[in-house]
Amino acid sequence: MTRTVAHRVVVLALDGVYPFELSIPSRIFGTAAPLYEVVTCSLDGAPVRTGYDFSVTVQHDATVIDTADTLVVPPFVCAPDAPRDWLPGPLAAALGRLRPGARIVSICTASYVLAAAGLLDGRRATTHWNDAEHFQRTFPDVDVDASVLFIDDGDVLTAAGAASGIDVCLHLIRRDHGSAVANRVARLCVVPPWREGGQAQFIDRPIPAPSTATTAATRQWALSRLDRPISLAEMAAHAQMSVRTFSRRFREEVGMTSGQWLIRQRVEHARRLLETTDLPVDRVAAEAGFGTAASMRQHLAGAIGVPPIAYRNTFRATAVPA
Repeated sequence: MTRTVAHRVVVLALDGVYPFELSIPSRIFGTAAPLYEVVTCSLDGAPVRTGYDFSVTVQHDATVIDTADTLVVPPFVCAPDAPRDWLPGPLAAALGRLRPGARIVSICTASYVLAAAGLLDGRRATTHWNDAEHFQRTFPDVDVDASVLFIDDGDVLTAAGAASGIDVCLHLIRRDHGSAVANRVARLCVVPPWREGGQAQFIDRPIPAPSTATTAATRQWALSRLDRPISLAEMAAHAQMSVRTFSRRFREEVGMTSGQWLIRQRVEHARRLLETTDLPVDRVAAEAGFGTAASMRQHLAGAIGVPPIAYRNTFRATAVPA
């Protein structure tokens, strides 16, 4: 069903904002127009200094937050030793304008803003891996997970660092309008519709010995046969590695075990089939490699919180923008 009123995304640019992250919501949600309308504001409507040698001019002040369906807060240059109760009065007032039922999203270290406002207490959240330990010490009531690219906790979403803002915006489009719309936006923006792994693949580690062997070809091979059982031994044999070497290299490259990765790919394939075909649930389960509908229900519930029929009813008839 096509929305008749665009979902309004308001982006709050704070002093010292990082311009790349500031531009992400406009680029991603703007590509899905007319489903979304994106407006950018500062606290007082004045130009905002970026973290570099230029400023940006915005068209709105914080009063526009009153109209937001989703508020996005990009990261900005701030003191790394900000105390737990740090939150300037004008910023607190701006956040207070967000109406009940609206979503709020932080990108990278803008999670400090949400946490200082008490919006993350008792919730699972993420931030840039390099700041995760300090963030956890500063906000002990937040359940910090530095291994993921973003966390969706309903009306509050937190993304990790920089480009993970793209991931969370695409996720929201997928959540609002289904994979077909999100995938089209990703293609138009020339970015992957869903990135494998999490922040674990970006965390500093000792550099391994040079090698031309990777698991990429084996991952592609596995994706072409998701309808069949695939064992760790089979994947290692395809990569022409020992099981031990393959397991270590897979985790280094992807940030998770091959078993976790396979389950994620099966879940995503099942979601696509539920959205784009009329196949019975048992057939979807078989095509995605779960074997039984019961197994697929369990994994879908764990990944997205809803059973297959409810997911299909929600996303099957969504419209794709021209």
